[in-house]
Amino acid sequence: MVNPMSPSCVLLVLHDVTPQTWADYQPFVEAVDAWGDVPMTWLVVPDFHKHNSLDAHPEFRRALTHRIARGDELALHGYFHCDEGPPPGNPRDWFMRRIYTHEGEFYRLSQHAALARLRAGIEVFERYNWPLEGFVAPAWLMSEGTRQALRQLPLRYTSDSQHLYRLPDFTPIDAPGLVWSARSAWRRGLSKLLSDQREQHWQHAPVIRLGLHPVDMRHAFSRNYWLQTLKRLLDEGRVSMTKSQWLALQHDPVGRAA
Repeated sequence: MVNPMSPSCVLLVLHDVTPQTWADYQPFVEAVDAWGDVPMTWLVVPDFHKHNSLDAHPEFRRALTHRIARGDELALHGYFHCDEGPPPGNPRDWFMRRIYTHEGEFYRLSQHAALARLRAGIEVFERYNWPLEGFVAPAWLMSEGTRQALRQLPLRYTSDSQHLYRLPDFTPIDAPGLVWSARSAWRRGLSKLLSDQREQHWQHAPVIRLGLHPVDMRHAFSRNYWLQTLKRLLDEGRVSMTKSQWLALQHDPVGRAA
């Protein structure tokens, strides 16, 4: 349940954070840092597509540790961020795994497989002494086995595109989010149109999430949109928080603090 006493907030969330994508994000992050205290949530992939292991990139790990010291949050974002499952067996799976995304890592995993991969991700965070409260599945796609696995782990939340879910019971909390498809000019144009409409619709929402991806940073049009939107929401009085900070201000259905 959203706490009506909490301030209106904006959550800046960087998806697909890897050694490979740090160069995409760095100019944007530096621009935001120049404004002052704007906490961010970084969705970290331990071994992106099996060739960007965090273990092999100590300088990048130090950069993430520095972000924690600044007040940012790191969350687990899959493990490999790639779909290695058998070929889709029906039209719905084909659409979700070949049109919607090619990276639905947790879309078809069994409970056993999901639990093993989640535990491996948790161990990575423990190895580097990074606090961990949240897991976000790539493309927000989770199998029932993944959901059952999350119920067994010491994580506080997961999310989809429009909600945070308190674990282990998956209590939904409305948290509408803006996200772009920026791979081509027409997609960027359509994303801008849709985002403007949604932001107007959500102008009184207690929280708005901004879900950024590395490809957004590779085009001035989309990168500038995110900078301008974040600045406008802050100027309108919204408070920037990490996902875990905002969740801590909310209440469960019986009124206890999160």
